[in-house]
Amino acid sequence: MSLSRFLAATSGAIVVLTGAVVQTLSQTQDTEGPALATALHPVSSFAGIADTQARSIALFEEAGKVLQHPRCVNCHPAGDRPLQGDRMQPHQPLVVRGKDGRGASGLLCSTCHASANFDAARVPGDAHWHLAPASMTWEGKTLGAICNQLKDRKRNGNRDIAAIVKHVATDSLVQWAWNPGPGRTPAPGSNEVLRALLQAWAETGAHCPAP
Repeated sequence: MSLSRFLAATSGAIVVLTGAVVQTLSQTQDTEGPALATALHPVSSFAGIADTQARSIALFEEAGKVLQHPRCVNCHPAGDRPLQGDRMQPHQPLVVRGKDGRGASGLLCSTCHASANFDAARVPGDAHWHLAPASMTWEGKTLGAICNQLKDRKRNGNRDIAAIVKHVATDSLVQWAWNPGPGRTPAPGSNEVLRALLQAWAETGAHCPAP
């Protein structure tokens, strides 16, 4: 092996090891983080709300327990740096969004994040590990603002409501939120309940909470 290839390989290994160690330490600290929602009420729980608009808003507020959970917000940061852990702290080591949300050239997300969780080092993974578009920033926003973003085709990837529900139901990175690996609190409820809540929200007019 040439010296240049050896140095390149060694550098990559150091980056991966550093990322694994730092993430492990970060996740260990999360055990003292804030209490997070662990359950979702089913759609049937909202049947008693006679006013359709009020029921629609209540359904979305329940779904919002997932949308505003660290498993989602960490990949919808306000800036170009992802967040990590239940405390939603800036990602360590320092990485940035890059042009397509998959990291900067030379330090892509896939440098450390494989196609599945690496539990031995507590490094999460998915085949499509990346940040949401900057137009879909959720960090620091009200649930009403997030709702309006989801409905805005200029910001949501030109998706209609049906496509949003499908995205929630089929996207592997969304589904990862309920299987995040050790040291991370799963999103509340299940993907199936979230999908049903959003479907019912759509069927009742897709109304949003106040911004």
